[in-house]
Amino acid sequence: MPIHEKSLIRPEDLRRQEKLTLEGVDVSGDWSTFIGTRVITDYNEQMQDEIAALPGGEYIHRCWQCGSCTNSCTVNAIEPRFNPRYWIYLIRMGLEEELLRDKDIIWQCVSCNKCTYACPRDVVPEGVMKATAHWLELKGHTAPSPSTVFDEEFSAQVFATGKIEDGRVLRRFFAATGQALRQPWLESMLRGLIARLPLTLLLKLGLATLIRPRTAGWAGARAAISEHVAAQKQAERRALGLAAQEGAHR
Repeated sequence: MPIHEKSLIRPEDLRRQEKLTLEGVDVSGDWSTFIGTRVITDYNEQMQDEIAALPGGEYIHRCWQCGSCTNSCTVNAIEPRFNPRYWIYLIRMGLEEELLRDKDIIWQCVSCNKCTYACPRDVVPEGVMKATAHWLELKGHTAPSPSTVFDEEFSAQVFATGKIEDGRVLRRFFAATGQALRQPWLESMLRGLIARLPLTLLLKLGLATLIRPRTAGWAGARAAISEHVAAQKQAERRALGLAAQEGAHR
């Protein structure tokens, strides 16, 4: 793929001679800047299939590299390294090592879905970004992102009780991510709620925090959901070859 985006040229790949004369012509400085040759020997031929096996990545094969996703991307507007088009290219080519160079910024997708609306091939780039971030976590290349931790805490409470108690979700999320419970924005929001909500509703919210109510007859639904989630996770790990690795280590 020809490089047509300046941001894709890594600074360490530039070769620049401070003093160089060729056939009597001074080509020092920028005149002698070259891009170093890249040699890639490590391919993951299953990489596209692995991403496609995860929720959101199902249509990655449709991409024809038009660049509409990156051109419309909210994050790319302030961080040029955030480049969905390029990452999809790397995935389809199996260039895992190259993708890992950007592993610390891929999760920054804000799910604005501008890329999905702009995509002429219905690739759903926003879903691909989420699938890629999930893939990085499953493969052990990155720690679970804050959004993943929040999703896990939120889902765990739904599975356990069939209800959501926002205060408990926040407390567990802060604890899991090492954040202090007292947050200025949270205190400001609570003061606003206390000033505006009826006293009866505030009492109900406080009581829910203490008694942890459950949805009536939730046991059967919880068992079915837990079975489905376990099967889904097993299928994902099998698609990534992780289940076989785990079995070999036992």
